Amino acid sequence: MDQKKNKPERPFYIPPKNVPTPSEIISDAKRSIKNPRSLPTKRPFTPRDERRSLFPTTTCRNPDSRPPSAFSLSSKHFDGPESRPVSGARLIPLDHKPGLISTSFPEETPQIVDLDSSESTSSPLPPKPPTDPNKTQRKYTRNSRLYSGNSVEESSKTVKTSSLTDLSKQVKSPDSEPTKRVNSGPKERTPVEGRDETQPLPLEERGEGDGKEMPHRAPSSAAVRSPPRSAGSREESRVGSGGSKRTSSAGSTGRTGSAGKREVEETPEEASFYTDHIAPLLEKMTVSAKKKEADHVVKFTDELYAILLKENLLGKNCKRRSVILKTIFKILDLDDPKVLLRLARLILSFKVSGNNLTSVCKLVFKVSRNEKNDPQFLRGDILDLLLETVRNTDPVSSSEALIYCVGAIKFMTGNTKIVKELVKKDCIEALANLLIGINKTNRENSKPNDQLGHILVQLTAAMRNLADASSSRERLLNSKGLESLCYVIDTYTADGDLMLNISRIFSKVTLHTDCCMALITQPSAYKSFIHLLNKQQHKADVVVRVCFILGNMTAKNDDARLRLFQENKSMDALLAIMKYYLDRDIKIKSREKEKETSKQDSSKGNDCEDVLIKTVRVVANMSINEMVGPVLASNQQFVELLLNILECKDVQSSEELSLNTVATINNLSFYNTKTSAITDQQMRIIEVLLKMVLADNMEAMVESSRVFGNLTRQKCVRDYLVANKVDQMMITMLDSGNREVVYIACGVLINFMVDDENRSILKKDGGIAKLVEVLRDFAKTDWELASMVCQILWNYSVKITSTNSCFGEQESKDLNDVLLELLDRECAFEDLDEEDEEMKHFFHDTWSEDFCPVATQLLQRMESYSSDLEPIESPSES
Repeated sequence: MDQKKNKPERPFYIPPKNVPTPSEIISDAKRSIKNPRSLPTKRPFTPRDERRSLFPTTTCRNPDSRPPSAFSLSSKHFDGPESRPVSGARLIPLDHKPGLISTSFPEETPQIVDLDSSESTSSPLPPKPPTDPNKTQRKYTRNSRLYSGNSVEESSKTVKTSSLTDLSKQVKSPDSEPTKRVNSGPKERTPVEGRDETQPLPLEERGEGDGKEMPHRAPSSAAVRSPPRSAGSREESRVGSGGSKRTSSAGSTGRTGSAGKREVEETPEEASFYTDHIAPLLEKMTVSAKKKEADHVVKFTDELYAILLKENLLGKNCKRRSVILKTIFKILDLDDPKVLLRLARLILSFKVSGNNLTSVCKLVFKVSRNEKNDPQFLRGDILDLLLETVRNTDPVSSSEALIYCVGAIKFMTGNTKIVKELVKKDCIEALANLLIGINKTNRENSKPNDQLGHILVQLTAAMRNLADASSSRERLLNSKGLESLCYVIDTYTADGDLMLNISRIFSKVTLHTDCCMALITQPSAYKSFIHLLNKQQHKADVVVRVCFILGNMTAKNDDARLRLFQENKSMDALLAIMKYYLDRDIKIKSREKEKETSKQDSSKGNDCEDVLIKTVRVVANMSINEMVGPVLASNQQFVELLLNILECKDVQSSEELSLNTVATINNLSFYNTKTSAITDQQMRIIEVLLKMVLADNMEAMVESSRVFGNLTRQKCVRDYLVANKVDQMMITMLDSGNREVVYIACGVLINFMVDDENRSILKKDGGIAKLVEVLRDFAKTDWELASMVCQILWNYSVKITSTNSCFGEQESKDLNDVLLELLDRECAFEDLDEEDEEMKHFFHDTWSEDFCPVATQLLQRMESYSSDLEPIESPSES
């Protein structure tokens, strides 16, 4: 009810806005037979690239500067617990003097430090110095390499000269996440943005703690894996396969972070859950991987993922996250697509970043290169994780990761089943948001980023494939994808790969009215496309698509025709393209005749012709505009190029190009101005068109006849055509059952009947009887055509003296009966559908306005010169 109230009311007799009525459709169709009209054409064909690679085989990119499509990838490419700090990280000097440490007291409680979270337990008291100050007491304990000496000065000196490698080996493993209180909320430490959690922080990034001096050693990942002990207890636990022992201190109830926040150690329940449920699965996965039992690895991996998902331990919530990742990294050497994709799903679900994110994206890319692995992407939620990576990854700091992630999605869009799933999962929106983010980054910088350009190549290739899916156009429009693509054209105009992808997207979507209208109203679109034509003029695969896009825009909107024409140097760009590709085509054809060309050269010739077809179509569509048409008709260069095309091509081998060129000349010939270049070249045009008429091609005859209908306004043209028996050809065309052909023939005959010397042929070749049949066959459904027939007979009978002698006795009787019937309102509309009020009004209007005036005058003339008395014939000689 509310919708009906809010709906604007309009009288029933007023048609809705922006919706053409049937009468308007019929009127436009009639006008298009003789007047300027838009041209259809096929979308440029693009063969499917069977080879899945990061960049196309014809890429213009330098191999040294672009990411590779093929690469080796194994577990060593992932940063595990023993990874060193990121190269290039500078370590700040220790800002304290370390105390003296002795390891000769077994009862001493060692200090356990988590350098990654800048947290430590209570610091023990320094031991007593050695008894002999001149002799260094060395005991080969775990701390003896870092701390040895008998004085504060010597101890400090030893620390400063100790190897950074030794120090890094004792730093806590980067994949060992600091244990946290479950649901600790704001007390959880926020990780450093842009850093891989599996890499150690450089020392300058670590907090200074709570004022305590720098701890003397850090635990390995085993310190986190060990279950917590009761207060004050100490227990040795065996960790890993090396048999090394660590001691874990759980006497404190919490740890202090760099910001003074407290974090709780792993609870006994959490440790028990890990031991009972997660650790066994990790062990099974490892054992199965060593035995190369891929199906078992897949089974246990799925079980592990299900448990972690159920317990909300994915992402960065799991305190044993680094331990699990370490195990997963070791299994990656098992080269089985099912296993690799399951492991990649786990890694992505843990929200890794940095080098590990890049490596896992490469891993997914590697699996996706083989289309036989496509069904694996429909199992589980790997597609969701890839799209989440696209949404949440910074394109600047993680550009390489996104190149391979979006590249994998690009491969997936080649599979129709996966395309449907991607569209449902808002893949188009995710890619559009990434596109907007990249554009924003480029706006802030002085020049476009090459790495971002590599991402865009993958992104636009994926969009190109998704553009064919249902609802894709609506999604592109709602996410401002078309607008963003226009900005990319301006930013990366010289990037041939990127421009080819974008032109392919637009060539698909502009076949549909909604996307075409959105592009028409985009202010920068015209400038962008003209700039692209100038920049990529010699790249045929880009030019042919851009011209196809402009042809689609100008075919559906008159405002687009004017705006394109008014765009700075737009006509110069179109002229340059027509001239370049026509010259190139002529050269290739001449080499073919001399048998000095290869098959590849022949294909280039076809590319040239396709470009010419699309470019000529743009000119034809633009000329429909009443302001643009006369200007183009006066352009000597355009007309000369069109004639050169007709003279170089023949309709048998280049049918579409020839017909489009003739249609363009027809549009331009409609404007009979004093400065018209068509009028200046009309005899040359007629000579070329006569060759097409004699080529035994019906479409060529129809298109040429359209031009004859405009050019026969000139007496010299009519005489030339009559001398070549074109008038007889038009009379023959009246027998065609094709309404359009009959309409065109009538248009030319009207002009021929202006000249007295050309009228006799109409009666001689039976044209009067044929015109009467046209009235009987088409008049009641096409009153405009009936009006044209009456105009032919009116011009023919200008010097009438007797109806029977002028038209013929039988023809006069038949014509009189037909006119009387058609001028009777009831008889004229007896077969009309009474329910369709709109069509009824349309036919009444055309009958009363177009047909009745000329038919009534013709009937009156016939009645005025009709008589029962027959004229006396001259006696024959005896």
